[in-house]
Amino acid sequence: MADRVSKLQSASAYQRSTIRDVAAKANVSVTTASRALNGTGRMSDETRERVRAAAAELDYRPNSIARGLVQQRSFTLGLLTNDMYGRFTLPVAAGLSSAMADRGVSVFLSAGEYEPDSLKLTLGAMEEKRVDGLVITGKRIDRGLPIELPSLGMPVVYVYAAAPEGAVSFVPDDTNAARDAVRHLVNLGRKKIAHITGPRAFKAANLREAGWRSALAEAGLEPFGEAMFSTWTEAHGYAAAHALIAAGERPDAIFCGNDQIARGVIDAFALMGISVPDDIAIVGFDNWEVFAAATRPPLTTVDMGLPGLGRSAGLALLDMIDGEPVAPGIRETPCTLVVRESCGAKPD
Repeated sequence: MADRVSKLQSASAYQRSTIRDVAAKANVSVTTASRALNGTGRMSDETRERVRAAAAELDYRPNSIARGLVQQRSFTLGLLTNDMYGRFTLPVAAGLSSAMADRGVSVFLSAGEYEPDSLKLTLGAMEEKRVDGLVITGKRIDRGLPIELPSLGMPVVYVYAAAPEGAVSFVPDDTNAARDAVRHLVNLGRKKIAHITGPRAFKAANLREAGWRSALAEAGLEPFGEAMFSTWTEAHGYAAAHALIAAGERPDAIFCGNDQIARGVIDAFALMGISVPDDIAIVGFDNWEVFAAATRPPLTTVDMGLPGLGRSAGLALLDMIDGEPVAPGIRETPCTLVVRESCGAKPD
């Protein structure tokens, strides 16, 4: 019993360091300490670093409520998505949260279907929480909110979602990413390159097809048949692979519109005794590691850089909150080809 009381007393005796403690340790005034930690005010670099070192040593954490009252901000951003499984949103959220953590800003995530009534309730909740800005993201680049966004009194940035005219938006550069993937196959000596992709109704599918055609034209090659559009599924890849082989002439490479399709293609070829990459090279798109790394052989694929999209969106949003000019429009950010074994090249 005595040990328990002692522990409780020790716990209750613990007190978080204050700005006054930091100022005293750094031998500066409270005002100077506050300005040094906020990156404001005029002082020498040595003084600013001394204050920051004192804060780190004391494990000082600013009182966000008090800071918010002083600066008229909540230091919270809202993240609204209809991506219930998190396939696209979780990487975006990870990049956003990482960038904001360094700036003392937290992220409030709300996920749900884009139903008009539920959206209105969600947006109302965001306003009640007094978030400083809002990031809207989703599952496809050509679909946005089914309602007109009301005047929220806060800046809004879109990531991997359709944005209204005059908004700030971040999306992957699908066309150039597809072009780079096909160029990689061409550079490996492949000349008969087919394309299996998702629904024609998706903008991303059309952009990736355009990149496939562009890279082939650049190399003086003809497309190997027409692009095969259907669902973003392994079943589509499996069926399309069988259809290609049944048609007679065999391609020597296939650029797939996503990793699930590529996985289905590789499974079909394994059952048919067709070797990947020796007989046919395969490249996917998305770098969804649950598919790409577990595929046999591991899948060469395009990484869309979703964490980077989230980071860029967050930094743009902070500039907008601070009143800095941010030009409207769509930012198409570069993607990266991740080379594994399915294309026949030496893995990265």
